[in-house]
Amino acid sequence: MTQTPPAKKTNVFRSVAAALLGVQSDHNRRQDFNQPSALPFILAGLVVIVIFVAVLVGISQFVAG
Repeated sequence: MTQTPPAKKTNVFRSVAAALLGVQSDHNRRQDFNQPSALPFILAGLVVIVIFVAVLVGISQFVAG
């Protein structure tokens, strides 16, 4: 199994967002798992989750008045 070159930042965030929503294609998932390091995906995942939670808190505070 050959490793692919490191993923670009935009591709990492796109993969994390697709996986978060559950629409990650099998082809992209295979590419992601062939990357030399999982660290960019972990960091991007944490950033996306923090932003997601912040948006939910903001919406709930706006609605609650």
